[in-house]
This record gives sequence, structure tokens and C-alpha cells, in this order.
Amino acid sequence: MLLQQLHVLVNGCPTNEFNFERGLRRQGDPLSTFLFLLIAAEGLNAMMNALVSADLFSGYNVGRSDPVNISHLQFANDTLLVGTKSWANIRSLKALLILFDVTSSLEVNFHKTMLVGVNVSDSWLNEASTVLNCKIFHVPFFYLGLPIGGDSRKLNF
Repeated sequence: MLLQQLHVLVNGCPTNEFNFERGLRRQGDPLSTFLFLLIAAEGLNAMMNALVSADLFSGYNVGRSDPVNISHLQFANDTLLVGTKSWANIRSLKALLILFDVTSSLEVNFHKTMLVGVNVSDSWLNEASTVLNCKIFHVPFFYLGLPIGGDSRKLNF
């Protein structure tokens, strides 16, 4: 049996080495799910960054004087993929999600995946959701308890 010695970085400092025997999905280990999600999320992050770097996906610019380009946001096991309205972006997202599905062995549930359009026609959203095989969601909505979209002129917004 081949045992590997591993260590992890905690606050930038390596820990003592430990034996890696049965993988991250060891039954009864309360951290295994979080570590697995962290590794899977990092893989998706790297894949999305590669799409953007290769100009295969166009993110969305936020800000006027010094805009920041946002292509994806991740929180725990939730991922928001943010981009401009284009068929190239839709094709890239479909390819990315299928590739992530195959490489990570995590099944992407397209029926839980939601497509949200801001200032996008309903007909275009319907066609894009058909390509992605997902639901359409409309603003305003809540994400992690925070309101997304809505009428900014209203006090409750």
C-alpha cells in the first residue's frame, strides 16, 4: 500500500505532514464535505478564469471610473456566473458546465440552474434557457437573504 505524506497551508504556513490514506470522502469526517467542495469550487474557478483569459467568455463590468470585470462569484457551494448577453457566452457556459460535470464527477443539475437576464428580452431568455436546459428567473429575487434587483427608489430596497 502506497502512503503519501501531505501537509496543508494554514494562514500561509505548512502544517506537519500527515498520512493521506482514503481520500477526502472518508465516512464520519465532518470536514471531508467542505474540503471536497473547496477543491471542486477551486476547479470551477480555474476553468472559468481560463475561459475569460482565452476571450471565450465576456464578464460584466461594474463601476464607471475604474471598472472591475466580474465573470463569476462563489460562496460555499453556490456559484453565480455573470456575463454579457451573447450566444458565445451561452455556448461557453454550456461547455464549461458539461466539462466540469465530466472532470469533477459532480453532476450539474441543469433543472436547478437558473438564468437571470437584466434588460434582456423574454424571447432571448427563453431561447438561451432552452440551450442551457435551465429555468428562467426574474429580478427582483433573494440570494443568500439579500435582495437582488428591484426598485432602488423605494425605501425598502
